[in-house]
Amino acid sequence: MPGMVSSLQTGDRIERPMISRSGAAGTALPSPPDTADDGPFIPQTKGPGRYASAVSFLVVLTFAFLALVFILARGKIADPDMWWHLHNADYLIHHHSLPNSDTYSFTVPGHPWMNHEWLAELPYYFAWRAFGLSGIDAVAIILISLIFLGVLYLSYRECGNYKAAVLASSYAVFIGTVSFGPRTILFGYVCLVALLIILQRFRQEGHAALWLIPPLFCLWVNLHGSWFIGMIIFSIIVAGGTVRLNWGMIDSEPWTASQRKNLLFAWGASVAALFVNPFGARLVFYPLDLAFRQKVNIEHVHEWVSVDFHDARGKFVIVLLIIVLISSILRPRRWTLSELAVSVFVLYSGLTYVRFLFLLGIVIAPALAKFLDFIPPYRRELDTPAFNTFVIFLIIAAIAYYWPRPAQLQRSVDGQYPREAVAYLQAHPPKGPIVNYYLWGGFLNWKDPNLKVFIDGRADIFEYSGVFQDYLSLLGLDAPERILDKYKARYVLFPRHEPFTYFMEHDPKWKTVYSDQISVLLERIENEPTGKHTGS
Repeated sequence: MPGMVSSLQTGDRIERPMISRSGAAGTALPSPPDTADDGPFIPQTKGPGRYASAVSFLVVLTFAFLALVFILARGKIADPDMWWHLHNADYLIHHHSLPNSDTYSFTVPGHPWMNHEWLAELPYYFAWRAFGLSGIDAVAIILISLIFLGVLYLSYRECGNYKAAVLASSYAVFIGTVSFGPRTILFGYVCLVALLIILQRFRQEGHAALWLIPPLFCLWVNLHGSWFIGMIIFSIIVAGGTVRLNWGMIDSEPWTASQRKNLLFAWGASVAALFVNPFGARLVFYPLDLAFRQKVNIEHVHEWVSVDFHDARGKFVIVLLIIVLISSILRPRRWTLSELAVSVFVLYSGLTYVRFLFLLGIVIAPALAKFLDFIPPYRRELDTPAFNTFVIFLIIAAIAYYWPRPAQLQRSVDGQYPREAVAYLQAHPPKGPIVNYYLWGGFLNWKDPNLKVFIDGRADIFEYSGVFQDYLSLLGLDAPERILDKYKARYVLFPRHEPFTYFMEHDPKWKTVYSDQISVLLERIENEPTGKHTGS
């Protein structure tokens, strides 16, 4: 039934049944070609030319690139999961322990629950305590900027043409917007970029600080479940360098014995480091739980759907494929086994699940930069330091001027969440359970812990207990009376323009007790619901 279910990603609306919310060849990327291009990552010359180097056209390009990131990342504060992440961090700080069961809902109270992203929540929480919504927005913008500066570094080191690297990285920015906002997965992508930089240096120079990888994974597993993707990529790179292959466009040489030994040691130590976490093996195996047990979550949450080639992100993916195809025909290049395997893996991931378009952008940008190295390189003799200085200051001033103000961020939140309805409920305490909109669950309980919710963004425990499926049935108007009775629902709080809201407004057993431009609160006219429900 098209249009009946809102996306778990704020502002999106999709068709039912979705809900919106690298020494040896064989590593991920080939060695860079010789080039005269001087990027800002190359040590600058000493003497009178320091100023000109500091404000070169390449620096201007870097600032322009950061401005693009800022434009696309600013103000995306209203992520629906942010609120219960803040609540989790607040619990940890005040109780000095991690919650091990649900305390936010009336549907699954006491249900065993593991906060598998606990460490990534703390920076957002401390930023919120210090600067409010502005702090949360700043952390997100800084993380996204760090990620794509790392992508730019990887791309430049791969092709040697800084302008091609900027263009390829800009492409990655556009398709990565699916995960922009104050999300914990950003910490995982920071770790991924760090891993790729270490492996790229190991391939290009024959040595690198591989000892950093195990502690990186130890940190990563406590930040976000995307460590599993990082381990797959690391494993492909290690395994791809164990064989010699010269077939068609694939030309792969094996690691030396010393390199193979060092990589295998780092890999084994990284696996062991995963178990250094507050939850032990449960946390390590959680990604498998998500993949094989949480079917309803994956089938109905918007970011788990496949790419829609009719929207902007899908069209950008098509552009990528066309560029690679044309370049492969006009300028054939050879791939290492690992490079090809990793590229196929991230392409499959990005096309299958829209949330992994960010992953696709990070990993594919360096390879894409090599296809774009026909772009004329930077020529130092044509630089104009005075004009470059003006442009740099102009970009900095523009970013400062357009940095989201607290009032703007608050308006963004107020336009998507039922702040006034919460105030009404605080003034008129509810006399029974409230069935709430999925995207609002975390917000309601964060604003008033006394408001126990029907469901929120922690999809796992609600799927295990069947609540998620019941919620989807409500949205689909599939026996809503039975489900409302089952949970003894006394109130319903939903967005004004949801089909379920329209249905309830025309049900004689319910009456509207509060409404505004965002939400509608309905109360059951009957004194007592007839159903029975005990929390799982």
